[in-house]
Amino acid sequence: MKKTVDVVAAIIENENNEILCALRSPSMILPNMWEFPGGKIEIGENLKEAIEREIKEELDCIVKFIKEFNNTIYEYEKIIVNLTTVKCKISKNVPKASEHSKLLWLKRENLSSLMWAPADVPSMKKLMLEKV
Repeated sequence: MKKTVDVVAAIIENENNEILCALRSPSMILPNMWEFPGGKIEIGENLKEAIEREIKEELDCIVKFIKEFNNTIYEYEKIIVNLTTVKCKISKNVPKASEHSKLLWLKRENLSSLMWAPADVPSMKKLMLEKV
């Protein structure tokens, strides 16, 4: 039986209505695919605590949880990912890529131009349909 992993990812929007996209590094699983930054929810954490911790660790900036956005369950070859994307705003510092190869700010209408990790695709498509 495959293990299910609960993951949270941030949809971070800047003042120009651009969304932060993160390129997975060659050393990560699903190398060179784009994703919304985030990670595993630790035991005892809620979505707010998990995303605020993950973004601080991954991007060295502070975000404020706004609301839950989308939930996707995606079955990969070895694991099942239960991905919850949440809307966040940066409250301190500029995001810096440490684990990722690259960070990119993109307008909603251009999101589909990137090669997204499969679990992130439903949230990306929902974002593209959103009225700003």
